[in-house]
Formats: sequence, structure tokens, C-alpha cells
Amino acid sequence: MAKIETAKIRNVALLGHGGCGKTSFAEAALYISGGTDRLGKPSDGNTVCDYDPEEIKRGFSISSSMAPVMWKGTKINFIDTPGYLDFVAEAKQALRVCGNAIILVDAKAGVEVGTELAWDNAVEAGVPRMFFINKFDDNEADFDKVFKQLKDQFGSAVCPINIPVKTSSGVVMIDLIETKARKIDNKGNATEIPMTPELAAVAASHKDDFNDAIAMVSEDIMEKVLMEEEITREEAAAAIHEGIIQGIIVPVFAGSSTNIYGIPGILNTITEAFPSFTAKKNETLKDGSKVAIEENGAPAIFVFKTVADPFVGKMSFFKVMNGTLKRDAVLNNLTSGTTEKMAHIYTVKGKTQTEVDELSCGDIGMIAKLSATNTGDTLSESGSAAYSTVNYPEPYMTMCIVPETAKDEGKISQSLARMVEEDLTLKYETDPETKQMLISGLGDMHLAVLSAKLKSRYGVSVKLETPKIPYHEKITKSVDIHARHKKQNGGSGQFGDVWIRFAPGDEEGLTFTVSVVGGVVPKNFNPAVEKGLLEAMEKGVAGFPMTHLAADLHDGSYHPVDSDEMSFKTAARMAYKMCLEQAAPVLLEPVGDLDITVPEDLVGDVMGDLNKRRGSIMGMDPAAKKGYTVVHATAPKSELQDYPIALRAMSQGRGSFSFKVNDYATVPGNIAAKIVEEYKKSQEA
Repeated sequence: MAKIETAKIRNVALLGHGGCGKTSFAEAALYISGGTDRLGKPSDGNTVCDYDPEEIKRGFSISSSMAPVMWKGTKINFIDTPGYLDFVAEAKQALRVCGNAIILVDAKAGVEVGTELAWDNAVEAGVPRMFFINKFDDNEADFDKVFKQLKDQFGSAVCPINIPVKTSSGVVMIDLIETKARKIDNKGNATEIPMTPELAAVAASHKDDFNDAIAMVSEDIMEKVLMEEEITREEAAAAIHEGIIQGIIVPVFAGSSTNIYGIPGILNTITEAFPSFTAKKNETLKDGSKVAIEENGAPAIFVFKTVADPFVGKMSFFKVMNGTLKRDAVLNNLTSGTTEKMAHIYTVKGKTQTEVDELSCGDIGMIAKLSATNTGDTLSESGSAAYSTVNYPEPYMTMCIVPETAKDEGKISQSLARMVEEDLTLKYETDPETKQMLISGLGDMHLAVLSAKLKSRYGVSVKLETPKIPYHEKITKSVDIHARHKKQNGGSGQFGDVWIRFAPGDEEGLTFTVSVVGGVVPKNFNPAVEKGLLEAMEKGVAGFPMTHLAADLHDGSYHPVDSDEMSFKTAARMAYKMCLEQAAPVLLEPVGDLDITVPEDLVGDVMGDLNKRRGSIMGMDPAAKKGYTVVHATAPKSELQDYPIALRAMSQGRGSFSFKVNDYATVPGNIAAKIVEEYKKSQEA
């Protein structure tokens, strides 16, 4: 494949709510451009972009996929992204390397949560964007309704470009730039037809929205709009191009991916109006500063995605950020400090890899088996400035991952390490207190897909269970305990006698002191007493670690022959057990700060739900996003294990939260009693 020059490259992220037709759009673009010889369907499991077994099984995208399209001499690198919230990292990665975005909207469902989140992500990334109202072939599709929703939600920048009209003889597209009507056949071909009075009336009904949007681009256009003068096609096209680049115009197209109509118009707009990579002149670095993009400078790449393929090995997807990347180039990894050889460079279409000799600045490719390179790394021939990385959401949906067999247990750590390397919104750790292996993700579907991938890729079968809460225990009363361990039946015996004053301690663990006078307990036995207490503190009344315990050894006795370290260690453990019976121990649970960001009209629902979860509201603040509020609260960890699912259901996916454990608090008596009872039953079983 011949090298494509930077000016002829466009990178476009396909965003939108799950099920809005992003994969079908990519499929249609590939088909009409000759990139594939058939039009696949996600429901049939035969699309270019959804090739993973889990995607075919589930019928929707779970990872981003490349779909490069050649259109009128321009290479358009589409990245098809998942629409479901659990896989938002894929969309964020795509936006980091795509200078443009198309947000697809279902012509029947209209603006959905995924539409809003796609818009927010695109705005955060600072990329030009357009809307495509898809599935207009649906009988219940309503362009006017959906366009009004878009304008109400996203403002006057929303600009209609082509208006679909259903007629008795088929679909007609009205182009507002040229004020022409074209009839679309079943293969997506467009034939110009006369503008009838009915079609002219439809065009006129949207002309004000069109003029209002382009008037924001220049004073000359605004003056013509105000004076109701005619705007030429050239003026309108130039205004839209400039408006897209500046982010003050968001074009709206309509059509159908499955029936192909409307797709050629979007491809034309991408090639004519969307900017190339070098148009913005600068790229952002990790420290927030800018660096000039040099098309002919030293090669540098940014790795935005990693795939852990069990057969190919680690696949690093990258964008050429500077210069031209050539095969066999040696680049320095600015994160790991190692050098990597670009032995084989590929372009990727779905799962198909095509080796190339070089890639121009702004193009996207893949390199396999870069051992010391991970997602977010910058590799450069010269210089030390690393490019800015993606800000990933924190995973709070945590489950205990349990291998089903001993064979699975032997492979699970290595397999999970590869999956976490691939998906930076997964977090894997072993809880030091409960000794459970914990996996955290963005939702239940996210973790279910992880479990399925472990099985299909690495042959590791696991179960996902609710994790244990690392409760603690502490005493609330001071008690003075006398314990004596004595075994003297002739011969070498055992004798240890202690008086220990127990009290709630100020330090987290054991505060051990000795106030023995007169040598009634020799000093060499003091460490044994302390060790006995430390070992005993591993379990309290309910089987959880004891904390904040002060113990003062103030009296006792010993036998000159039978006393030894083990005897005093045993006596200390006996004293501890008696302490648990008399010192009114209580159960402590981890609690933390909870910050919840939701639309203002949902604050009441959130607060009501928090009360049921034993949460305490600490205050509220306006969120950075208009119309949203941040609710500050404290809550116990045990009540938030399903909160990612609950908040998503409550807010229809619009809400988000952060939670950090920072303290322990006493568990209410009725709840503590149940926990103690469950522990006793488990001990009897």
C-alpha cells in the first residue's frame, strides 16, 4: 500500500449510545468505498469491526476497532467505539488520537444518555464533531423531533445539513447548502430531482437553523443573514468548514447505515471539512505544555491502545505524532527508558493486518511484540517530551475472583496481568486482610466480559463473588484479667501466670507495656506475652482482627523449673479470650468519603438512597458541568458494593461517583449481631 500524505489523512471516532449503529456505519463506509465486498450486520456476527467472539456472541461492540476507508483520495481512519458505559475507556482512547468525531443518534430513540456522554467526551477532547441521525429507514423515525432534541440539548451550534423526507416513492434528501433535492435508491445512490413546493417548504422550515449556525462563523455571513441576502454555496461550504474547525458549528446529517443512504454525503464532508492532524499545528504534552507538530521532523509515536492477543502477542496501536515512521526505526520509550525496534509496522482493518513500510505523520497503525511498551507511552527518536495521556475513570465495581480449579489458579495471575495491561479501567489486587483476589471494573457487564475473555483467550475459568468486607474489632471497656496456664503432672511441666490490664488503645495495633515490679515475671518472658497477644488479636469475637488494644502486664508469677516462653504465650492468649468476654468488644467497618455527581433533579433521589445505605450527607456544591450537582457524603463500604449499578440505574447512566475509605466506624448493634451470628455458624459448619 502506497504511503498516504498527512494532508490526505482524517482520523474519526464513531461515538454514541449503545445500539445507535456505529458498527453498521463503519460497515457501510467500508462497503461503498470498496474496502469490503459485502455489507455485514452486527446481528449476523459478520461485520469487519465486531470480530471478537464475545462481540459476536453478545451482538454489540466491547472494544474499539479500526476501519480505514479510502474516499476520493483521502484516507479516513474510522475508530468504531463501544456505546455501553462499561467500555467508555475505548471511546476516550479513540478520541485521544482522532482529531474528529461523529456522534450517531437513533432516529427513533433520539437523544439518549450515551449521546450526552459522547458529546461530553468529545468536548473534553476538544475535537470537531458532527451528528448523524441514523436508522431513518425505521417507520417511527422522526427527524424533526430528534433535531429539536439535539438543538435543545447542545445549543444553536447544531446545524442541519441534509433533511430526509419520506415520500410515497422512497426517501428524498434535501441538501441545505445547495438547496437541492436528491432521491435515494435502495443501494444508496442519489439522483437529483426537482424541488417541489412540498420539499421547498421542508427546506424553508430548517433554513433558519442553518443560517443561525453559519452566521456565528463570520460577520460577513451574519450581516447577510440579518439582511436576508442570499448566501452562495461556496460561502456556506466555507463557513461550515471553518465553523467545524473552530467548534462553533456541529453539522447534522441523516440517513441509514444499513441502507447506505446519507453515508456518501458524510464521507464527502469529512474529506472537505474535517481538519487533518497538522491543521492544529501543536500537540499537548504530559505537563500541559504544547509542542509543534513537524510533518518532516524526527519520528515520534503515541501508543493509545494495547491488545493482549494469546497468539500474536502484545499488539500496540499507535498514532504517528511527529515525522514519518519507517520500518526498522529504533525509538526510545520515554516511560520505560528502553529502546524498541519497529521491525514490522501494520495498518489494521478489523482483525486484518497489512504490513507497510512507513506511515505518515497523523496516521494510525499497529506494532506487535513491543516488550517494554504499554498504553500511554511515547516513543521518540529524539527528545524527552512525552505526549499527554488519557484520563481514565476510576473502577469501583469490585468482585472477588475465584478460580474454579487448581489448574485455573496456577494461570490466573499471569492472565489477569495481561488483561489489566490491555484495559486500564481494570484493577487487580489481593486484599491483605481478607486474602481475596479482587478485580475492579466500571460495571457488572465489564467484569462479566473480563471473565468470558479469561476463558476464551487463556482457558482460565473463574467465578465472580461478592467480596468480604475487612471489618475490625475493638474493645470499649477497661478490664483487669488474671490468666494462669498450668500443666504439672510430674516431669517437665508448663506454668505461666499473668495479670494483664486491657483497655482501648490510641494506636491502631497493640500497645504493649510492662509495669511488673519485684521480678514476679522475669523480663525474658515479656516478649512471649506480647507475641501471644499479637497472635490472638488476629481474631476477635466475630473472627475479624482486633485493633486499638492497649495491654499492660502488671503482675503475675512464675515457676523456676516449669515456666518457659510457650507457657507465658499461652497464658496471654487465655487472658485475651477472657478480655473479649468482659470488655464489650464492638465491630468496626470501613467508611469513607463519597462524592456523587448527578443532574440537579436527581439530588433528592440520591439523598434518599444514601439514607437507606446508612450514609450521612455532608454538603452539596455545583458541579463543573452545567445542571449538575456534587453531593458530598460519608458512607460505609459494605453498603456501596453495588453502588455503580444502583447509581447508573437511578441516573440512567448520567451519574458518577468517587469513594475513598479513610476511617473505621462502629457497626450498629443489630447489623453487628447478624455478622457475629454468621461467623459462629461458619465455625460450626
